[in-house]
Amino acid sequence: MFNEEVRRMLAEVISSWQVIAVTIVFIIYVSIVRSVAKTYRSGRVSIPKMPKKPKKQESPVTTDSDDLNLEEEYLEE
Repeated sequence: MFNEEVRRMLAEVISSWQVIAVTIVFIIYVSIVRSVAKTYRSGRVSIPKMPKKPKKQESPVTTDSDDLNLEEEYLEE
Protein backbone atom coordinates (compact mmCIF):
# COMPACT_ATOMS: atom_id res chain seq x y z
CA MET A 1 0.00 0.00 0.00
CA PHE A 2 2.71 2.49 1.05
CA ASN A 3 6.07 2.32 -0.50
CA GLU A 4 9.19 2.23 1.64
CA GLU A 5 9.96 5.95 1.28
CA VAL A 6 6.55 7.05 2.61
CA ARG A 7 6.81 4.68 5.58
CA ARG A 8 10.25 6.00 6.48
CA MET A 9 9.11 9.62 6.21
CA LEU A 10 6.04 8.89 8.37
CA ALA A 11 8.24 7.23 11.01
CA GLU A 12 10.54 10.26 11.08
CA VAL A 13 7.65 12.70 11.44
CA ILE A 14 5.99 10.73 14.24
CA SER A 15 9.24 10.34 16.15
CA SER A 16 10.28 14.00 15.88
CA TRP A 17 10.55 15.89 19.15
CA GLN A 18 7.99 18.50 18.10
CA VAL A 19 5.27 15.91 17.55
CA ILE A 20 6.10 14.16 20.81
CA ALA A 21 6.06 17.45 22.77
CA VAL A 22 2.72 18.54 21.29
CA THR A 23 1.23 15.10 22.02
CA ILE A 24 2.35 15.22 25.65
CA VAL A 25 0.99 18.76 26.11
CA PHE A 26 -2.31 17.74 24.50
CA ILE A 27 -2.64 14.72 26.80
CA ILE A 28 -1.96 16.87 29.88
CA TYR A 29 -4.50 19.46 28.71
CA VAL A 30 -7.20 16.85 28.11
CA SER A 31 -6.61 15.24 31.50
CA ILE A 32 -6.90 18.61 33.28
CA VAL A 33 -10.10 19.47 31.44
CA ARG A 34 -11.60 16.06 32.21
CA SER A 35 -10.76 16.31 35.91
CA VAL A 36 -12.25 19.79 36.17
CA ALA A 37 -15.38 18.67 34.35
CA LYS A 38 -15.71 15.63 36.60
CA THR A 39 -15.30 17.77 39.70
CA TYR A 40 -17.83 20.30 38.43
CA ARG A 41 -20.36 17.60 37.50
CA SER A 42 -20.09 15.81 40.83
CA GLY A 43 -20.87 19.00 42.73
CA ARG A 44 -17.85 18.84 45.00
CA VAL A 45 -16.98 22.40 44.19
CA SER A 46 -19.31 24.61 46.12
CA ILE A 47 -19.54 28.28 45.51
CA PRO A 48 -19.58 30.03 48.87
CA LYS A 49 -22.88 31.74 49.43
CA MET A 50 -23.06 35.12 51.01
CA PRO A 51 -24.90 34.97 54.32
CA LYS A 52 -28.29 36.53 54.12
CA LYS A 53 -28.65 39.65 56.16
CA PRO A 54 -31.70 39.57 58.36
CA LYS A 55 -34.24 42.04 57.18
CA LYS A 56 -34.99 44.72 59.70
CA GLN A 57 -38.62 44.92 60.61
CA GLU A 58 -39.23 48.55 59.90
CA SER A 59 -42.62 49.68 60.97
CA PRO A 60 -43.83 52.43 58.72
CA VAL A 61 -44.51 55.66 60.55
CA THR A 62 -48.08 56.59 60.00
CA THR A 63 -49.28 59.83 61.41
CA ASP A 64 -52.35 61.75 60.54
CA SER A 65 -50.78 65.11 61.10
CA ASP A 66 -47.89 66.95 59.55
CA ASP A 67 -46.34 67.50 62.95
CA LEU A 68 -42.88 65.97 63.36
CA ASN A 69 -43.40 65.60 67.13
CA LEU A 70 -40.47 67.84 67.90
CA GLU A 71 -40.30 69.32 71.33
CA GLU A 72 -40.19 73.04 71.34
CA GLU A 73 -38.19 73.74 74.47
CA TYR A 74 -37.06 77.16 73.40
CA LEU A 75 -40.62 78.46 73.65
CA GLU A 76 -41.09 77.32 77.25
CA GLU A 77 -38.22 79.38 78.62
